[in-house]
Amino acid sequence: MSLPIRSSRTAAFKPGLSLFAALAAAWVFVLISLGAFTTSIGAGMAFPDWPLSNGSLNPHGWLDDLAMFAEHSHRLSAGVMTTLTIILAVWLWLQEARPWLRRLGIFAVGLVLAQAVVGGLRVLLDHIALPSLQTSVGRLFAMLHACLAQMFVCTVIALALSCSRMWIEQTRPVSRAIRRAGIVLCVLLFVQLAIAAVMRHSFAGLAIPTFPWASPSGSLLPPEWNFRVAIHFAHRVMAAVITIAVVWFAIAIWIDNEASPALRAGATALVALLIFQVVLGAEIILTFRAATVTTGHVLIGACTLATAFWLTWLAHRDPIEAAASAP
Repeated sequence: MSLPIRSSRTAAFKPGLSLFAALAAAWVFVLISLGAFTTSIGAGMAFPDWPLSNGSLNPHGWLDDLAMFAEHSHRLSAGVMTTLTIILAVWLWLQEARPWLRRLGIFAVGLVLAQAVVGGLRVLLDHIALPSLQTSVGRLFAMLHACLAQMFVCTVIALALSCSRMWIEQTRPVSRAIRRAGIVLCVLLFVQLAIAAVMRHSFAGLAIPTFPWASPSGSLLPPEWNFRVAIHFAHRVMAAVITIAVVWFAIAIWIDNEASPALRAGATALVALLIFQVVLGAEIILTFRAATVTTGHVLIGACTLATAFWLTWLAHRDPIEAAASAP
């Protein structure tokens, strides 16, 4: 029975598989938006149980209560994401000839399941307080949950891109400078999103209530320091560092004669996302953390990481395929 399955495996472009992978990659942003909105309105503990909500898949009144609607919608969308990821991994295992891509599909399943468990622990352990850290065990898991979400975004983007016609039929290599700049930017973005997760779940979004200065008097440094001020200030400093890294990466792509039109367009989109993200960050302060603005800031942050990772993964296409085919 194994021979027909093995013989059906191929690395050729498969329109159906590519479309489904793209659908899964798109759905992850629905999941992130719902999760960000849930956190923004403080609805993460709308239900004290997990995996059910008030002991039900269809809890009473969840369509009429905003907090319940936000949290339960997030849980339902996570269930859809898990299903899509499992289907994609099975599809890859049955039809994809590249072993590294099949393994990446299995890794995605493990990651989405781990993310679900961490999300559940965020709810179940929220009652355990940590006075020394001014938080709870549940909120520590919430921070980890946010970080794993960004890792999962990159994994699904890698799967979707690796199944695309662009990846399979690309024949234009890029310079090492682009690949190095992309890796540096992705690491910086992931660190920034981790800082942001700690900041959000430490209620430090308005620890510095002025923008762009750190005080009403116009100073660069906050006049008083504590953990919330420090983590908020670190987020702003990293934003400045990332601005430089994005410009560096985009210029490296634009001046590379071998860069494809897709890479150049992606670099332009990355710069546009960065500008939009800075504007939303300022609006969070000016609107005193309006839920819609804060949700948009989280979503655009994820889109910025996804775009940077997409460009970096595409730039590494030839080394990845060469390493996989080496004896």
